[in-house]
Amino acid sequence: MTGPQPGAWHLAAARGAMADPGNRHGWQRLYVLAGASSILFVLLLILALVLDFLAPPPVHGGAATLEFIAANKANYVAEQILWILPNILPVLVFAALFAALSVFDKSLALVALIFGALPWALLLAVPVTSRGSLNLVYLSDRFVAAGSDEERRAYSIAAEAIIAENNTPAVAGVLSAFGIFLMGLAMLKGTAVFPRYLPWLGIVTGALGVASEILRHAVPGFYWGYGVLLWAWFIAAGIALIRLPRRAARQPEQAIRDLRP
Repeated sequence: MTGPQPGAWHLAAARGAMADPGNRHGWQRLYVLAGASSILFVLLLILALVLDFLAPPPVHGGAATLEFIAANKANYVAEQILWILPNILPVLVFAALFAALSVFDKSLALVALIFGALPWALLLAVPVTSRGSLNLVYLSDRFVAAGSDEERRAYSIAAEAIIAENNTPAVAGVLSAFGIFLMGLAMLKGTAVFPRYLPWLGIVTGALGVASEILRHAVPGFYWGYGVLLWAWFIAAGIALIRLPRRAARQPEQAIRDLRP
């Protein structure tokens, strides 16, 4: 009776690793859904940016902000919803990336999932969007209906507090950028199923994002650069996830050769 041939375990492990991202446990639908969500996320944010460009809300002054909202209520509410609701979509993206990369490095993929997905989910509970808040809509209605200057001043002061929170760098932004950085590192071990440029795009995007979020108001140019890279990363990751099952099926032999002893 003969034992297994040298390297047989490695070959079997390689076949299993390549099969898992694309074919096992019904992950295909998750990849397609997450990939589409990643692209939709960017498109919705671009639409919010268009609305912001058409009628940019004030970033200072409680009374000025409340008066602006009263004059542009429909546009303002639509913009705030477009900044808030899409934040659930990156959670799907990071979950799908974890499912694909866990066969290569479970620990790093899990840490990247936690840092990358949790901040986006928590942002749904934050009452500000950095470009406004739905809470200001209520204050605007009360401001317009106020019967005295003293009442209007009270609502204006309340609005100033929300505006100050809008202009305060959020820890969630730093953590989400760090999650992208970690996901890029995890992808370095999964280039057999992801494009080779994607890990480096994630590493650069995440590193710039951490710095940009910390220095958001000191060096705003960095933040705009990070925003462009962030959207590019989500689109690239979305396309890669949609193509993942086919890419995994095309490259098993290469992965097997790479893992041979």
